Amino acid sequence: MLGLLQLLLAAFGIYSALQFSEELKLTVPLVCLLAMLLVSRIERKTSEKKTERMSFLQSEMDKASKKDSTAIKEQDFFTIDSMLWPKSELLLIDAVHSIFKDLGFKISAGVNYQNVDRIVKIPETHIAFGVQILMSEGEVEGNHPKINRALQFEKEKRENEKSLIIASTHIRLPLSERGQLSPYPEELVIS
Repeated sequence: MLGLLQLLLAAFGIYSALQFSEELKLTVPLVCLLAMLLVSRIERKTSEKKTERMSFLQSEMDKASKKDSTAIKEQDFFTIDSMLWPKSELLLIDAVHSIFKDLGFKISAGVNYQNVDRIVKIPETHIAFGVQILMSEGEVEGNHPKINRALQFEKEKRENEKSLIIASTHIRLPLSERGQLSPYPEELVIS
């Protein structure tokens, strides 16, 4: 827009030099040239501000992008941390829920079944799992309340439903020592 104004000033300066009287032949083109100089400076300032604004927006977008990727990495670490060293059973349930969801399974709270923590469905099939998630200081004992609830689900389940128990055992031990210990006693193995 400012370039068009400069063009009009140049045309008017040339026209005045050709058509006006002797006194105005020099003053009007001089004023037009000064106005063109002023317009070019204004145009340069606005383009610099626009460039600064664009670079500022770009840097803000880069910061937001880095922050989002950092937040995602922190969230992933939180999920893994909750799985390996759970602070509470609710955090463990949320971590397992997130992992099943990320893997593409349909997962929901066991609304129709009060005996399981989550219902996991395999997409495009009729197969579902009643998932019971628990924590234990040592190996899971046969009289653990969540084991009893899982066994109750086993009695109430429908045809295409299976039971799945996910247990974080020996939670106070480092991972390297957990592999050497049994997470559950032999009598809990269900075929």
